[in-house]
Amino acid sequence: MGTQDEVYLELRKIPWFRELKDEHLRQIAAISAIRHARAGEVLFREGDRQDNIYVVIAGRVALDMFMPNRGKVRFYTCEEWEVVGWSGVTPEVHQRIAGAVAVIETTLIATDAERLRQLCEADHDLGYLVMRRMANVVASRLVVTRLQLLDMFAEPLEPKNVD
Repeated sequence: MGTQDEVYLELRKIPWFRELKDEHLRQIAAISAIRHARAGEVLFREGDRQDNIYVVIAGRVALDMFMPNRGKVRFYTCEEWEVVGWSGVTPEVHQRIAGAVAVIETTLIATDAERLRQLCEADHDLGYLVMRRMANVVASRLVVTRLQLLDMFAEPLEPKNVD
């Protein structure tokens, strides 16, 4: 699992955590743990309770959703330093909206989502930085989703009649 100091040192390596004051980083480290997942290990399933958000330290995590008539469909793969389970920091969402599975052996930092929300409420400077980061995560996922939708619904071009 890793000690609080080990978690702190790992958090320090992540570029967006460098914006945080040392005090904030230590508070987040205190509610976090290092987690190792084997290839194929399920981190959480769609519909599970929101308990942790994760940052991939090393490895790769696939996100999937159940689609009628298609089963589980992978829609995104998280790489190093990406956030998994971002909706855990939004108080309105209580269940996972997707599943997550380690694609290869993966190391993550798991942060207690409820306690992180509490820290953000208690210190709005920290809350602003965390929510700004989450907004960036959501925005990047929306771009990916839009590109996937464009690809899915793209109509084949009709060949032009060249005389």
